[in-house]
Amino acid sequence: MTPTMIGIIGIVIMIAMFLTQMPVAYVMATVGFIGFSVVITPHAGLVLLSRNVYETFASYDLTTIPLFILMGQLAFNSGISKRLYNAAYKYLGAIRGGLAMTTVSACTAFGAVCGSSPATAATMATVGLPEMKRYNYADELATGSVASGGGIGMIMPPSVVLIIYGILTEQSIGALFVAGIFPALLVTLLFIICIYIRCRMHPEQGPPAERFSWAERIKALLGLSETLIVFLLVIGGIFVGWFTPTEAAAIGSFGVLVIAMIRKQITWAGFVKSLYETLRTSCMVMMLIAGAVIFGKFLAVTRIPFEIAGWVSELQISPFLVMGVIIGIYFIGGCFMDALAFVTLTVPIFFPVVMNLGYDPIWFGVIIVMVTEMGVITPPVGINVYVVYGVAKNVLDTEVPLEAIFKGIFPFLIAVIVGVIILMIFPKIILFLPNLMYS
Repeated sequence: MTPTMIGIIGIVIMIAMFLTQMPVAYVMATVGFIGFSVVITPHAGLVLLSRNVYETFASYDLTTIPLFILMGQLAFNSGISKRLYNAAYKYLGAIRGGLAMTTVSACTAFGAVCGSSPATAATMATVGLPEMKRYNYADELATGSVASGGGIGMIMPPSVVLIIYGILTEQSIGALFVAGIFPALLVTLLFIICIYIRCRMHPEQGPPAERFSWAERIKALLGLSETLIVFLLVIGGIFVGWFTPTEAAAIGSFGVLVIAMIRKQITWAGFVKSLYETLRTSCMVMMLIAGAVIFGKFLAVTRIPFEIAGWVSELQISPFLVMGVIIGIYFIGGCFMDALAFVTLTVPIFFPVVMNLGYDPIWFGVIIVMVTEMGVITPPVGINVYVVYGVAKNVLDTEVPLEAIFKGIFPFLIAVIVGVIILMIFPKIILFLPNLMYS
């Protein structure tokens, strides 16, 4: 039996194991270990398993992940999210659909200190849903804007998914971070346009809230000065080369903690909870990376990625069409699988193909993160939808049906698709800042 055939059998077995709802990290590690042992030797498989698990958890580069997760947890438990929402609310609340626009804008801002899509959705659902309920917003618009806006946390740096992509493909995490800024702002703008059109067509879905004076608006904006300083220090420091992404993550975590302590907005219990959630989430991410690396080594010895790359290069179709097919696979796969797990699983397969087609690796990283962003709001997985559904039951007096939330995300899904098309036609939107950074 050829190594390629063994690889195909391994992929089929892995998909079958996924259907049993086994943890993705363990499935990838198990299939990768057994497959590598069959293709090479059992001793080589044991060496691969032990070495990669150890190297993953001992890697200095991967310390970026728990530090950025800690920064997000500290921001969540210290009330920064409420100040972000309050500032956006005072500027946009008086517009029809303004509270939904506020939610999307606050999601983008909170994503800049969080980096996690479900965490952003949960935080803004807690803050925004009661306000939209108070002003009689339609359930579809209210929950749809929160679930969809949370997805921007996957694109806006520091994005955990971009970090994983950078590690798996050996690309600059700093370049990926700055590349994600304009696409995140583009999606935010498209979501706001989407809300505006929706409320023009159905005014009853987003009634205007109260109007605030400019003095109150400026005061609310000044309350964000520390958060803005932390974000500019983290991303700006990486951009100008003051420090590495790992050092930036440490500075950002320390900065958020100092702000929380000065404002006396974090308790000891909140600090301990931040550490616990950071540890739990970091271990999950590390195991995903270890499993993906082991599975990727197995794929490498079967030569499946290189066979696919060679096959694609011989096809008499344009690279743009091939990229469209790959993006379609990411979109469909993201509907059935967690975004982070799906990226770690598929990047070793598709990255050589994309490089063989001549596409920029930084551009491709941002594109697939945007596409998998759609997966966090689409059925049947749609993790952000279930997060918002669970939070809504706790913060609202009535239960919002899942069907209403899925119905609410549909217009935002179209907006993301439009954004992906724009970025495919105009790749310089993504590459402008990284090119400027390294020129």
